[in-house]
Amino acid sequence: MFKGSLPALVTPFANGQVDVATLKKLVNWHVEQGSDGLVPVGTTGESPTLTHAEHDRVVEIVVAETAGRIPVIAGAGSNNTAETVRLVKAAKSVGADAALVVTPYYNKPTQAGLIAHFTAAADCGLPIIIYNIPGRSVVDMTPATMGELAKHPMIIGVKDATGDLSRVPKQRVTCGADFIQLSGEDATALGFNAHGGVGCISVTANVAPALCAAFQKSTLAGDYARALEQLDRLMPLHEAIFIEPGVAGAKYGLSLLGMCADEVRLPLVPLTDGTKEKIRAGMIHAGLLN
Repeated sequence: MFKGSLPALVTPFANGQVDVATLKKLVNWHVEQGSDGLVPVGTTGESPTLTHAEHDRVVEIVVAETAGRIPVIAGAGSNNTAETVRLVKAAKSVGADAALVVTPYYNKPTQAGLIAHFTAAADCGLPIIIYNIPGRSVVDMTPATMGELAKHPMIIGVKDATGDLSRVPKQRVTCGADFIQLSGEDATALGFNAHGGVGCISVTANVAPALCAAFQKSTLAGDYARALEQLDRLMPLHEAIFIEPGVAGAKYGLSLLGMCADEVRLPLVPLTDGTKEKIRAGMIHAGLLN
């Protein structure tokens, strides 16, 4: 169920509030553009600055608007295990297909702590995708730990944002070849799939959903020559979106397409003019703008 291009969906704002009408518009646009799934209220969905009520409401809206056409993996991460369990249960209650649970940030648990945290989340009865991103959480789940967690029937995959392509075959060994491995880094998504991955939870796919979906289809079909041509079109945009925080870059790109405002919540701030120009140039290079 979970493969291909899965946009890490932005949460649109208008005058400081969640823009529900635009959120619904984005969901339908992604379905029409060929995205293979949606991942709301992750980092790119600005989950750190959403209230709990907003978080739950965004998941509910995305699930309802998607209406089963493509799967929804709801962000449900916290560095508090009790809060993570609450978020997973809330996602399950509104019909999300899975939950994306990040390794607990700031409090730096041991590998044993990671096992306990993710087991508690998985015991809620909703499929769990582990989100391993040491650069943000300052804790790294080892392939051995992931292999232990993969024994739980509800822990089905990983969003791997380590940037280390050797993790994919290592995790195939410890977790099994059927364990779902999704890239969390746009720039290395081709190599990730070549090593055994099956998709990407993508920031750039907010702005280029059709091209990112086509790129993923090429890799999954083993047509790496075609995928490389598509990556050549995407790479300047990947780089430009991440010059400053990726959510701000994605929202600015969407604003150029007339899809949503570029409004972000503090402590994020609007992009500098130089970054805006590079994103515009990247979109022109990718064929998204004239």
